[in-house]
Amino acid sequence: MSMKETGLEIRVVGDPVLRKKAKAVKEVTAYHRELLSKMARQMYDSKGIGLAAPQVGVSESLIVVDTGSCLYKLVNPKITKRQGRQSMEEGCLSVPGVSIKVKRAKKITVCALDDCAKPVKIDAEDFPACVFQHEIDHLNGKLIIDYATLLDKMTLRRKLRTSAAKKGNEKLPKSRTEPGKL
Repeated sequence: MSMKETGLEIRVVGDPVLRKKAKAVKEVTAYHRELLSKMARQMYDSKGIGLAAPQVGVSESLIVVDTGSCLYKLVNPKITKRQGRQSMEEGCLSVPGVSIKVKRAKKITVCALDDCAKPVKIDAEDFPACVFQHEIDHLNGKLIIDYATLLDKMTLRRKLRTSAAKKGNEKLPKSRTEPGKL
């Protein structure tokens, strides 16, 4: 599916929607089910493995994830348990061409609603745990660049400025300086 077919466009760093805390969904409606389906199509079309609603300009608590075992369409996902530590190189559809080594929990439990408003509990570890944490970060206005070291941020800022200038979007958010904590 192309962007024309889904009607969704991946937002990139510099778009203010990526820095807003997403609103909780009060009631799962046909609109949310359709949006989750379009997000999944857009994620696959973009060769992604996860996508959060803010990445397509919608500030609501919705994510889709598919690390190869099945497609999850989640509403109001929350991490309720974290165990262990791992560090992986991560990329992001909203920060094209950049990868950052991110420290995250090795095992997590995610509680959410599915697209039919039924409660689901997902235990994930290793790579899938990383992906769920990454997408839930988006719902809190956090990007992978927030995990970068100060030196990496300076290099990234130049790279992102060049990339934004090519796209005609020269405004970039100021870097956050607080440490990335899980």
